[in-house]
Amino acid sequence: MSSIEDTVAPVPQGIHDAEVEQLFGANGPLGGQVGSYRPRHAQTEMAKAIADAIVGQRTLIAEAGTGTGKTFAYLVPALLWGGKVIVSTGTKNLQDQLYLRDIPTVRKALNAPVSVALLKGRSNYVCHFHLERTLQNGRMTSRDDVGYLREISRFMKTTSSGDKAELSKVPENALIWNLVTSTRDTCFGAECQYYQDCFVMKARKEAQQADVVVVNHHLFFADVALKDNGVAELLPTANTVIFDEAHQLPETATMFFGDTVSTSQVLELCRDVLAEGLSHARDGADWPQVVAPVERAARDLRLAFPEDIVRLALNQIAPSSVFFPALETLRERMDEMIAILEKQAERAETIEQCRTRALELSHQLDSWNGAEDKAAISEGQTYVLWVEAFTSSLQLHRTPLSIAPIFNKQREGVPRAWIFTSATLAVKNDFHHYTSQMGLWDERAMSWPSPFNYEEQGLLYVPTNLPQPNSFDYTDAVIDAAMPAIIAAGGRTFLLCTTIRAVNRAAERLRDEFEKRQLPFPLMVQGDAGRTELLDRFRAAGNGVLIGSQSFWEGVDVRGDALSLVIIDKLPFSPPDDPVLAARIAELEKKGLNGFVHHQLPAAIINLKQGAGRLIRDETDRGVLMICDPRLISKGYGRRIWQSLPSFKRTREISAVEDFFARRAVAQVVDADGA
Repeated sequence: MSSIEDTVAPVPQGIHDAEVEQLFGANGPLGGQVGSYRPRHAQTEMAKAIADAIVGQRTLIAEAGTGTGKTFAYLVPALLWGGKVIVSTGTKNLQDQLYLRDIPTVRKALNAPVSVALLKGRSNYVCHFHLERTLQNGRMTSRDDVGYLREISRFMKTTSSGDKAELSKVPENALIWNLVTSTRDTCFGAECQYYQDCFVMKARKEAQQADVVVVNHHLFFADVALKDNGVAELLPTANTVIFDEAHQLPETATMFFGDTVSTSQVLELCRDVLAEGLSHARDGADWPQVVAPVERAARDLRLAFPEDIVRLALNQIAPSSVFFPALETLRERMDEMIAILEKQAERAETIEQCRTRALELSHQLDSWNGAEDKAAISEGQTYVLWVEAFTSSLQLHRTPLSIAPIFNKQREGVPRAWIFTSATLAVKNDFHHYTSQMGLWDERAMSWPSPFNYEEQGLLYVPTNLPQPNSFDYTDAVIDAAMPAIIAAGGRTFLLCTTIRAVNRAAERLRDEFEKRQLPFPLMVQGDAGRTELLDRFRAAGNGVLIGSQSFWEGVDVRGDALSLVIIDKLPFSPPDDPVLAARIAELEKKGLNGFVHHQLPAAIINLKQGAGRLIRDETDRGVLMICDPRLISKGYGRRIWQSLPSFKRTREISAVEDFFARRAVAQVVDADGA
């Protein structure tokens, strides 16, 4: 993978701590623009460290506790002295928040003459060509899609960005979006008749010209890994790269620096080959007979594993398994289809595109089992080969054991500032786990504590007498223990689970309990609606109970009384059947390290800190963090875990939880009377 070698313009020098102090001071420019703004020592110190890294074009790893105000701490120096800046965030929601709210606020306060652009992955922009084709073909998958397509068609007449986030009438996860957006494989680029009007190209052009570009981690790594024409083009000219929610980077980068090919991609290609063949070369081949053997081979490959959900490393698949012959058959059938596509490709651009996609898929299938390929050896990189079976598809993964060497290669070349920031990067101020994952071994790492008074604002409750987390009836025991706390809190609860199965069982139990006891707490369950809609409902209810898994552990901000109790069902250790985790542990143990102590435990602590961070979001929040897992007390490593959490008072008695909420209710009555 090539590094970034282009010349970068010098960054203006002469930043002084006194200047940062003035900007963040009580009488500084931020105070005049942000109604609730008040100086915070940690925020000012963090901004100084970031300003210093920007000027010196150095790397800084910056952990800032909840409430520090890290967004302003990096935006102020970035907008004033960062040169060309790329800011990458964890999610598209945070990306929109930065672009629409935070950056305009800081830019106005500082009177900074910088231009700003928002850049998302191409699947976020409506494609003129695919919309036109879908309107003509009418390949709808549901009645809803017909109405959604009408809305998208109307939207195209008024939008200047083509960003689907602007069209709230069509759900973000509606299947129709797949038919009206492009992928890297299905985009014609400069050959497209709509190229001049293309929203993807327009967004990329704006990003090229802007001083500050806001992207998300998925786009950053997808583009850099694939050398696509978005972020990969921006990087050479960037003086400063800032990763917010940087704790997500190891997982995101692993996904994109690896390689995945799936039977779903093969079946999708077959559908397109059939449609384009019948449209443009009906007399060229018996198209149903061309795709049928490939479809059959793809389905047979999935059926090589009769179970519903499977995750197996290559070395765990028995040599006698039908998987290997099924994979070979799929390769052969793909080659036969490619031979026919090559003969017909000149008849239409869309058939040529199908041929290119087929060749790419065929290459991925061919190289998947090439564990010792030359590229891997020459870059000193080791890959884990594994399969993952879902109900109706099979994925073949080739995942790097470590992203450190690949990511370091991307950071080679011209000096620039790299800022990595999050509320959760360290375990008790020890950054080793994060720096070793990212290859940032000798870089400066700093931590600033939260300004919140956790001892007064919160309580950590670990109930007694719970069974071991692997017990059959564990989730039922969690609900039994949680009910008195939920009642004491008056609803206003997040129940964060480590698996979808636990989410579903907990939802079933709580519905029964609420009905049986006639409790008026609205129940919101992950999967019943999109994340944003569930959170909106939760905030509006004021006494709701929300049950969610991983996607609700982070990036969720509910302030005030609506959220007063966060229950975590068990410590978030990675599933033991994860082939990549197993390979990483084996590699650590070869070096004489302990896989649990040096990898699994710090990863779980960082994840747990994210979940716990949902509870106290500002100085007036009060609440209880209930961790149900008995290992927090019974295991030797439990002490290390709770010492990494906010410094709440601790209890094992439900009566202390009930007293906490009773005292809070009294305080609220007193406050109301005083007002």
